[in-house]
Amino acid sequence: MADLFDLSSRIIDSGYTDQPVNRVTNELSELGDGLAIVESFSHCVALRTGAGIVAFDSSGVATGEAVVGALRGWDLAPVSHLVYTHGHADHVGGSSFFAAAAERDGHPAPHVIGHDNVAHRLDRYDYTNNWNLIINARQFGGLAGELNLGIGDVDLDTSHGSSAVTVNTRNARRFLPARTMRPTETFATNHTMSVGDEMIELHHARGETDDHLWAWLPERRCIMSGDFLIWNFPNAGNPQKVQRYPIEWAAALRAMIAQGPELLLPAHGLPISGADRIARVLDEIATALETLVSEVIAMMNSGATLDTILHTVRVPADTLAKPYLRPLYDEPEFVVHNIWRQFGGWWDGAASRLKPSPDAAVAVALAELVGGPEVLMRRAELAAADGDLRLACHFADFAGWAAPDDPTIHAGRSAIYVLRRKAEPSLMSKGIFLSASRESLAIVDAAATPSSPD
Repeated sequence: MADLFDLSSRIIDSGYTDQPVNRVTNELSELGDGLAIVESFSHCVALRTGAGIVAFDSSGVATGEAVVGALRGWDLAPVSHLVYTHGHADHVGGSSFFAAAAERDGHPAPHVIGHDNVAHRLDRYDYTNNWNLIINARQFGGLAGELNLGIGDVDLDTSHGSSAVTVNTRNARRFLPARTMRPTETFATNHTMSVGDEMIELHHARGETDDHLWAWLPERRCIMSGDFLIWNFPNAGNPQKVQRYPIEWAAALRAMIAQGPELLLPAHGLPISGADRIARVLDEIATALETLVSEVIAMMNSGATLDTILHTVRVPADTLAKPYLRPLYDEPEFVVHNIWRQFGGWWDGAASRLKPSPDAAVAVALAELVGGPEVLMRRAELAAADGDLRLACHFADFAGWAAPDDPTIHAGRSAIYVLRRKAEPSLMSKGIFLSASRESLAIVDAAATPSSPD
């Protein structure tokens, strides 16, 4: 087992990331007397109380069994309490393995605690099951309906050439496992509980989700931060998911700083030790969010359009270079969209897009004007050759919409999106652009497949 505190201290203090910080080993590391973490997807933090183990998050369906095994290798005491930091599937989807272990050992099922909104989230996942399958497929580079990672919002480290986890992507039917445990106790704002000889405070705050909490162990000076810290730029913008809350996210980080924690254990990424180091990290993340929000709102108040704001507001490169603020999953441009959506609604301010024509109709008309979809594709390739991949993708889409079944056009579109993917830093952008490339490749492959005889 690695000395995780030494590793994170070295990376934070040097500002140099020479190895992955978001790891999925399913190995347990003891961080203190009766305090341990299983690095998984998401992590599970375990607290030995004398009256059972309190576990924070269950990890996801693909890793939950391994997490339970790691915990049992550490302590055979039952998991008496399971605290959900929030209801994303990679934090609750492994809960059925906790219930199964309790039943197998003749213990009561864990008492599950979460915010009031966790149940509403799980209901929404059931209601929009297929939609969640579709968007997760696209987010991670698959085709709609093909892929179900079953992990909700996750944090893959791709900074060293490959993702940190391999997940079975076949035969997917449910986004959230059917046997996911529902909370048996919920709260609205704050909740304090004593388990054995441990005092635990739970604090609700909106951030990545509206059902998020962070936990404070006052006697240990320790915070379980959930996804308020993910060792990447905050996931406050995800283009396919529901509203995120960057203002409240920053406020939650400042509330954590005010406690003076000496240990901070996130649900993704490395644990951090040292009051000054923790305060510096949380302050820099909070400041990045607060600055981004203030600049976007200032431009909105001046009457700027979303288009202008998107191409004006920037987070400084030295901020994004910090080991815990790199835009390798979400990225600031997406957060700008979410700030606009929170305060400005869904319309971007362009009158033609208030009630637009179908994309295909616009594309066909444009192709007629310029001499056909082939001309549009040549313009896309020229823009790509000039290094303007944003413009190239616009023309490639127009060409593809104007010629939805043309394998030559779609081969060109696929190639454009492969280039776009390679140029992007964030996993979300890479996944969506790879999905677009594969979408066109499927058209190319279909055209090349001989029809079956009647």
